[in-house]
Amino acid sequence: MNNKALSPYRHVRADIVAMLAAENIFTVAEAEPTRASYARIILDIGERNPAVVVLDADVSKSIGTNKFAEKFPERSFNFGIAEQNMFAAAAGMATTGLIPFATTYAVFASLRALDMVRNSIHYPRLNVKIAASHSGITPGPDGVTHQGQEDLSIMRSIANSTVIAPADADTTALAVEAAIAYDGPVYLSFTRDPVPKIFTPDYPFEIGKAVTVRDGSDATIFAIRDLTAHALVAAEILAGQGVDVRVIDCHTLKPLDVKSVLQAAKETGAVVTSENNTFFGGLGSAVAEVLVENHPVPMKRIGVRDTFAESGPYLDLLDKYGLSARHIVAAVEEVLQRKKSAG
Repeated sequence: MNNKALSPYRHVRADIVAMLAAENIFTVAEAEPTRASYARIILDIGERNPAVVVLDADVSKSIGTNKFAEKFPERSFNFGIAEQNMFAAAAGMATTGLIPFATTYAVFASLRALDMVRNSIHYPRLNVKIAASHSGITPGPDGVTHQGQEDLSIMRSIANSTVIAPADADTTALAVEAAIAYDGPVYLSFTRDPVPKIFTPDYPFEIGKAVTVRDGSDATIFAIRDLTAHALVAAEILAGQGVDVRVIDCHTLKPLDVKSVLQAAKETGAVVTSENNTFFGGLGSAVAEVLVENHPVPMKRIGVRDTFAESGPYLDLLDKYGLSARHIVAAVEEVLQRKKSAG
């Protein structure tokens, strides 16, 4: 593993690779909530692009966009607890040539204001960027009312949508830059809690292009957002058992990188998907839809089952609801057994 030429990892920081082997990535790695990275990069973009405006719904201090408001008060708008109004206004601003970043929590963007998001933004395909923090069950202490565990599934289902969920702080910055360059609605999904900074500066972010971050030939784990780090830990645990697992970071849920999905399924013959999102309609469903129509292989989905979560520490909740590395390991072992039985 210390020999770089032999390392199966791509675009993963060397210190992170060492931590994976020691299984202590979540206690000692440099970490940052992706919401904080968003707040920092949107401030930088504001310096460079006068068309960018930021809309908030009473959560600017939580997400960090209050700094944008302090620097650009004439380009910052706080609507209070009125998300529907915020998204309707964002749609109107987009028709004037502005690039609105409508910023709130995922549960409010994908549920409370869904009518406006669908009909006012996506139907006319307006150039609005939805910046949604507190996605999945990452807002552990905030409880179920603030846990956006359905956001990826809901936003994926809307026509004209582009859905991006970066895995760490540095790729979040790349995702926001890519969203600016894209003409049309983009949903950006961020974490409340800190997640390890796992990727190197050469990470090749492109909307709709998944990135292989660990090579492997026995099975593939497709992961998204904060569970990419857990997938890498699971792959390292399995490597210690002689199992060679490929890990693919699916930062873009929609459009899904169908080519990468099919290539991995054909080359490894077994698939696990891993997401901090409801079991229904997200990454697992998207990958399954591709495989069942084109190249069925043994597959297992990791996600929040048909339940709501509860208040508690983020990592503890991931483990309780079956999303942590040990659950991913068990899923890989199951699909490998099915692959073996199928001959």
